[in-house]
Amino acid sequence: MTPPSRPPAAYAKAKDKAAEERERVALGWLHTAHFLTSAPQLEHLPELALPEIAFVGRSNAGKSTAINTLTQQKRLAFASKTPGRTQHINLFGVGRQNIDDAVLADLPGYGYAAVPREAKLRWQRVMGNYLATRPTLRGVVLMCDPRHGMTELDEILLDVIRPRVEEGLKFLVLLTKSDKLTRSEGAKVLSITRLQAGGGEVKLFSALNRQGVGEAAELLSRWVHPAEEGAAADSTGDPEAAS
Repeated sequence: MTPPSRPPAAYAKAKDKAAEERERVALGWLHTAHFLTSAPQLEHLPELALPEIAFVGRSNAGKSTAINTLTQQKRLAFASKTPGRTQHINLFGVGRQNIDDAVLADLPGYGYAAVPREAKLRWQRVMGNYLATRPTLRGVVLMCDPRHGMTELDEILLDVIRPRVEEGLKFLVLLTKSDKLTRSEGAKVLSITRLQAGGGEVKLFSALNRQGVGEAAELLSRWVHPAEEGAAADSTGDPEAAS
C-alpha cells in the first residue's frame, strides 16, 4: 500500500526544522575554529592535506567581523583599527572532537588607500598566486559592502578564480552589513550581485542581526562535508532532494 502523502504545510514545517538543525550543527562545527599559523608569503604556508576555505575582501568590508560571527568567537580574526595593516595569511583549523577536517584561511584585506603602493602590489601577487594555485583550496568567500557594491578590485579577484570556479571551486559572496539596508535595497543589491558573481552564490549577511549567518555556516559545512548533504536530504523525505 502506498503511504499517504505528507500535507504540504506539514512537509514545509519538517523541512524548516531540518534546515534549522543543519545550521545548528554547522555553527557548532565552525565554533571549533582555532589558530594554526600565520605566513607573510605563500611559500611559508604549510602544505596541509585538508580542504581550505579562503575569506577575502576589501578592507572595511567586514571580513574579520564575519569570520568571528560565523565561528562565534570574539577575536579569532583580528580586526585592526587601521584597515589594511594585517599583512599575513592566517590559517585556522576546524573540526569536531579535536580532529581538524578543514582549514579557514583569512587573507589580508585589499584596496585600502593608506597602504603603500609597493605593499599593495606585493599582496596582489601573493593573493593571486594563492587563489590560482593553492591545491587544497575548496572554496572562496568574498566579503562585499552592499552599500558600495562590487568594486573593480573585487572584479579582478573574480577573474583570478573564474577558471577554478569553472572546474568546481565553490564561491560565495557575503553582502555584509546588510542591516544597514531596507528590504527593497537588500533585494535589489542581491539581484545585481548575483548577476556579477558569475555562478557563485550570494547571501545577505549581518553580524548585528545575524541575517544569513546560519545559512552561510551550513553552506560552508556542505562544501567540506558533501556526504552529509545527501544524508540530510534523505532525512527530509524529499524525493527530489534525495535523488
